[in-house]
Amino acid sequence: MISKKKTLQMLDIIDDMFPDAECELIHENPFELTIAVLLSAQCTDVLVNKVTKNLFQKYKTPEDYLAVPLEELMEDIRSIGLYKNKAKNIQALCKILLEKYNGEIPESHTELVKLPGVGQKTANVVVSVAFGIPALAVDTHVERVSKRLGICRWKDNVKQVEETLCNKIPKSRWNKTHHQLIFFGRYHCTARNPKCLDCPLLNDCREGKKRHKVIVE
Repeated sequence: MISKKKTLQMLDIIDDMFPDAECELIHENPFELTIAVLLSAQCTDVLVNKVTKNLFQKYKTPEDYLAVPLEELMEDIRSIGLYKNKAKNIQALCKILLEKYNGEIPESHTELVKLPGVGQKTANVVVSVAFGIPALAVDTHVERVSKRLGICRWKDNVKQVEETLCNKIPKSRWNKTHHQLIFFGRYHCTARNPKCLDCPLLNDCREGKKRHKVIVE
């Protein structure tokens, strides 16, 4: 793995590339964000935004999601992958919100991960984006980029990647870095055709040099 110093130097370059990176899931409040992130599992933000455009007009509160049959909610999100389980989780989540949290999304990461359909990544995104609490969520883009750049080890699981990133990156940068790594992975260091030869990090990227057999000074 590369050092903390080299990690931060790379992140500074990514910061220059994507200074305005932010959450691309369209939402107006913590509740909508939580639903959107839940729906985004194994699905693109583009598709989620397409579905939630109508979904968030129809359902405004937890009560709204519980007022319809499960089958109707399933149909409303049918184009989303794993829509059956996600619909069940949404209704179960809404029920708990009403029973325990007065219909509001809790700010505590500990409480969030107890909600149906809300895992570590989803909770990190919600506390970070909705409440401004430092967190560094690891999605497929963040994991791929972190391993390609040598910030983390190839064999690391998602939890280990998150721990390594949080250890190497100042807490004050977690929220911004999360989005910048996503943008870097989504628009530049893509899964199938990364733009290695146009990348300012090529000289320090083990994956890029291996992929293109580039000899650099």
